[in-house]
Amino acid sequence: MEYGIISIAIPLLTIILAIITKDVIVSLIGGIFAGLLVLNGYDPFSAFIALFNGIVELFSEGWITKTLLFALMIGAIIKLLTLSGAVDQFVTYLSTKAEKIDSPKGAMLLAYTIGIVIFIESSITSLVAGTVAKPLCDKNSVSREKLAYICDSTSAPICSLVPLNAWGALLLGLIVTAIDSHVISGDAISLLIASIPYNFYSIFTLLIVLAVILFNYEIGPLKDTVAKPYHGDHTKHEGRPTPLPMLLPILVMVLAVPAGLYLTGKGDILKGSGSTSVYYAVIVTLLFMYLYYVGGKMLTHKNYFKAFYEGLGEMIPVVMILLFALFIGKVIGDLGTAKYLAHLLSGNVSPVLMPMLIFLVAGITAFSTGTSWGTFSIMMPIGLALAASMGLDIPLVIAAVISGGIFGDHASPISDTTIISSMAAGCDHVEHVRTQLPYALTGGAFAALAFLISGWILV
Repeated sequence: MEYGIISIAIPLLTIILAIITKDVIVSLIGGIFAGLLVLNGYDPFSAFIALFNGIVELFSEGWITKTLLFALMIGAIIKLLTLSGAVDQFVTYLSTKAEKIDSPKGAMLLAYTIGIVIFIESSITSLVAGTVAKPLCDKNSVSREKLAYICDSTSAPICSLVPLNAWGALLLGLIVTAIDSHVISGDAISLLIASIPYNFYSIFTLLIVLAVILFNYEIGPLKDTVAKPYHGDHTKHEGRPTPLPMLLPILVMVLAVPAGLYLTGKGDILKGSGSTSVYYAVIVTLLFMYLYYVGGKMLTHKNYFKAFYEGLGEMIPVVMILLFALFIGKVIGDLGTAKYLAHLLSGNVSPVLMPMLIFLVAGITAFSTGTSWGTFSIMMPIGLALAASMGLDIPLVIAAVISGGIFGDHASPISDTTIISSMAAGCDHVEHVRTQLPYALTGGAFAALAFLISGWILV
């Protein structure tokens, strides 16, 4: 059944409610219920039943359950790093060893550098950058909102520019499918590599966030954000402060992800499961932290589990947001939002405009659904079919889909990467969305212009 303009109205209603009410969970439930009302013939009772049955059905999908458990256990890791004194030891160590790092600009550059270096998985990138840099940012009066923006702006963009990860596996799979179906011809790896220089949104985003750090380039609500007070370390440390209690667990977690991808891919890291890999990575990290912290007498057995349970509890609101964000993505998929948007493009449109329009439609789709991966899966077949029929440059179209997916995901309040970035930085989720949006729109405008120029040159 076709729902037309209603398929766009539902996600827009959810996003507007989230921005106005500043209550993401209530807004998501409202949007989900409105969508289910449409899908169930405007029968309120059926929509009500579908809402609560749908929540249970989400847990039947393994990757969703693993993602939610991953988020819970991340909270435990953050709490353990804090209560063990590892975070404060790390800040003290940096303060004594590197004066340039112990400054507002140095703290932000630390987060930026971590975000660039760790390109294995976007959630891990945001988490590590936020966790490591947050205490140093607090100490140097850098707001949590600015830190969340840095974390969010280096996670998905760098993962898409250096696709030696699950992102690359997904994109290669979509391109291979189009080749096997004889929609396009060529080598998938060569086409993906050729698309990287045209991934304009990711490139512009990394440059813009660097300008924010180096030149204090602040626009919109970010100018008015206030830093959280830093209370320092109340734990007495024997001997000199060391960064190891902070860095070793994070190193274990980062290394466990490619190991998990290798194992789940049966020897091929590009075929591994991202959700399974990060799920087991946090479990391995928690086991390592128990042996390290309890064995090293940084925490007692009792205090370890006290911190563990407190960390799980603090993540429940975040997990609820993730759960309902995934739910509304499913509802929007059932409404056919992406297909309707693609249908609007199928008229008499100049080939010169198509790369820019594909970028914008992918951006709207990702913004509405809150998922870049889902957008890639929907828009890549559409984009490649349009490219083949209209004689467009294939790498440029691939890049337009990738850039659009990341742009919309970056700007969306219901995106899982946006949620995880605000969680890692320890700031209010809606405030993160509100302060980041002007920068995302700036990068999106530059990218749209670049795709327009590229379409004119290459078509």
